[in-house]
Amino acid sequence: MALSSVTKTSWKLQDMVAHSSKVSSLVLGKSSSRLLATGGEDCRVNIWAVNKPNCIMSLTGHTSPVVCVQFSSSEEQVVAGSESGSLRVWDLEAAKILRTLMGHKANICSLDFHPFGEYLASGSVDTNIKLWDVRRKGCVFRYKGHTQAVRCLAFSPDGKWLASASDDATIKLWDLTAGKMITEFTEHTSAVTVVQFHPNEYLLASGSADRTVKLWDLEKFKMVGSSEGERGPVRCVLFSPDGSCLYSGSEDNLQVYGWEPDRCFDVVHVGWGKVADFAVCNSQMVGVSCGQMNVSLYIVDLNRVKKSGSLIQGLSQDDKPLAVPTSKGATLRRNYERPTTSCSRQNLCICVCRMKQNSDADRRSPEGERRSPSSEDEHDDKESSAEITNPDDYKEIFQPHNAILRTPPKRNETFPAPVEDECFPVKPCAAGEVTPVHDKSKAPNVSSTPVLRVEPTVVASIPSHPMSVVTASLALPSRRIVTTSKPKSSPAVIPSTRNEPVGLNVGDFLTPARSGKTSVTADEEALAQIRKGHETMCVMLTSRYKNLDTVRAVWAAGDIKTSLDSAVSMNDLSIVVDILNIVNLKPSLWKLDTCTTILPQIEELLQSKYESYVQTGYLSLKLILKRFWPLISDTLTAPPSVGVDITREERHQKCKACYKQLKNLSNVVKNRADQVGRHGSMFKELQLLMAPLD
Repeated sequence: MALSSVTKTSWKLQDMVAHSSKVSSLVLGKSSSRLLATGGEDCRVNIWAVNKPNCIMSLTGHTSPVVCVQFSSSEEQVVAGSESGSLRVWDLEAAKILRTLMGHKANICSLDFHPFGEYLASGSVDTNIKLWDVRRKGCVFRYKGHTQAVRCLAFSPDGKWLASASDDATIKLWDLTAGKMITEFTEHTSAVTVVQFHPNEYLLASGSADRTVKLWDLEKFKMVGSSEGERGPVRCVLFSPDGSCLYSGSEDNLQVYGWEPDRCFDVVHVGWGKVADFAVCNSQMVGVSCGQMNVSLYIVDLNRVKKSGSLIQGLSQDDKPLAVPTSKGATLRRNYERPTTSCSRQNLCICVCRMKQNSDADRRSPEGERRSPSSEDEHDDKESSAEITNPDDYKEIFQPHNAILRTPPKRNETFPAPVEDECFPVKPCAAGEVTPVHDKSKAPNVSSTPVLRVEPTVVASIPSHPMSVVTASLALPSRRIVTTSKPKSSPAVIPSTRNEPVGLNVGDFLTPARSGKTSVTADEEALAQIRKGHETMCVMLTSRYKNLDTVRAVWAAGDIKTSLDSAVSMNDLSIVVDILNIVNLKPSLWKLDTCTTILPQIEELLQSKYESYVQTGYLSLKLILKRFWPLISDTLTAPPSVGVDITREERHQKCKACYKQLKNLSNVVKNRADQVGRHGSMFKELQLLMAPLD
């Protein structure tokens, strides 16, 4: 069947398994848009070339999960911040670590390199912002003012200012020379997630969890634009290279904005989920998102996205006169002055000296920048390493370094777009799925997306199989698969999402048919393999459906407590999880009676091997502690009442039962709080909430 020649506006470019445990941070290099850095709970930083199947380099040295990564403007260096508050800076060309920096007392949330000097800024959950001298291995200055975690940092293009965004819903602008705050913007109503300077003009953009994008004039220090059309919290903002429009990324969507007057030029559904970062190269945008161990890359063809527009007769929708657009190249405010690199470094050094003199007293005080040596302070830089896992790509990207070949080399070619199928519309794939191409003669010349692993791999080319059945386990003809040299061990906790089907052997499908067998026979064998266990699964799901239908019938009668009791009596944790996921959406449904029924089930959920069960138990226990612990505590510590109060006695008995169950749960939480990664963080949070029990 013939395919349409119409290409897509956006498509998924690549899926890969980036780490051996959950991916916790990722960033694209903005200079080339061809480099990707990922940080994981395996304490590694991996460097990738976009649309290349294997990791170029794996950077080690951190002893706690990597929670933030950032490239320098030249993409020759990368910095990574850890959960313990330490920073490590690597030289990618030399493939070695430059510096280990200590100073924050909590998670690093944000990082940014100074555009000219060898300095970087870091923001943390401890609310502090620190400016570091990478060459001298020291903290230059500390900026205080935020009351909650600092989520994003950005240096101005001229290197004189630093903008910070925080969970306290404010944006602060800092003068590096004076070492103090210039102004503060407070118009956002929720956590500010991202800030970005205009490439030329004195203009700042910000995105927030309040689903708005705002623009700020940095000459008059006032808001000049605000858009409220986002479909969810704003996760990324980026000005176009020429500064003519602003790209905003939220869950699954890309929106294109103009300002003065405010207008939305276009909305593109990309399907990238919770996008973590994007960058523009030539006429394409590269977006990246992650889920568990997977990283997905998406492409948006900006030639097919509306980036400007004229309004009819110069009137907006509310018929108010609009400002006359300026000609191309004209600006409404002054531009940044970009001095030479050497000059900027000299000025910044003078600034550093002044700030050091002003902060000497603070350094000598117990509250100063220097911390006593910790276990990670004493961890020698020699134990940090850069493992080059793909020498060919490494040499191609990082070895050429002269006036002509920059690092990494700029590439003019664009990523080829897949062709849309008129009869079989292609939908965005979930992680691990393969979108079939029904006509191989017209398939676009794009590389396949193999299953990737960071550990040493053996890549083999597999001949095509005549089977026509398409499943998540199947690949296109000559698709490369990756097999590891180590036997795969079963994880302690089963992830809620998987990258491969359970119970199916990929080799059974990709092995060429033996001589003497027809393709029909091979297809029958493959279908028989797929159907293994299918009947058992159908029986289980049918039983589960009947049980849920029973609970729903009781629920419809308006008795929440009885419906929960019936769910518990079925001795099926999956039913309890389904009900709790609904109840957790509406906290007002929780009562003290509900707690006495659910707390014993939460104990089982927290000890389950299924990640989704653990998460549901965590959310339910967190909700109970926040809503009912004050009541339980006050009831149990209150003096005895005079006379007979049946209601009070019943409440006292329920609170006593809840307290006993919470004490049992506190032991489970305490035993699991030492885990590393997201699960450890969840149990640590519960441990803090349960501290009053002791």
